[in-house]
Amino acid sequence: MKKVSKKWARPSWDEYFIGMADYVSTRATCDRGRSGCVIARDKRVISTGYVGSPPGLPHCDDIGHDLHTVINEDGSQSVHCIRTAHAEQNAMVQAARFGVGLDGSTIYCKMVPCHVCAKMIVTAGIKRVVAKMDYHLSKKTKEIFKLAGIKLDIINKAVEKYEKQ
Repeated sequence: MKKVSKKWARPSWDEYFIGMADYVSTRATCDRGRSGCVIARDKRVISTGYVGSPPGLPHCDDIGHDLHTVINEDGSQSVHCIRTAHAEQNAMVQAARFGVGLDGSTIYCKMVPCHVCAKMIVTAGIKRVVAKMDYHLSKKTKEIFKLAGIKLDIINKAVEKYEKQ
């Protein structure tokens, strides 16, 4: 039998699902955080989500951002758009809406989830988080995941940068 040469490298499962999350992000409706998310279990996608306003409500891309300034623990300030739900939140809510349990699953996202998303991930029973990159406010998330026994894998240790507005 003739051996077939490979012309490309087949992606790992993590690369495959992170690539899907990148594609899902093309539906995002806030240009400050075009982020997508995929939740998988047993090498199968069970839910997806992207940054966007709740159904029927206006989108940032259409009417602008709803920006709020937050003072961080270290005294620094950061600006967050609160018009939209995070990709992770939307993926978990979509699963709930259609009766899909998330216990034992893995969530793939653009960056380490925020503190609020981290608590939702723990509560949903997700056991592993794969992030494409780190998040500048990920300290509390990492603490929560460690306490809850959730495995966190960060592919690229670079920190996501946001445009100031």
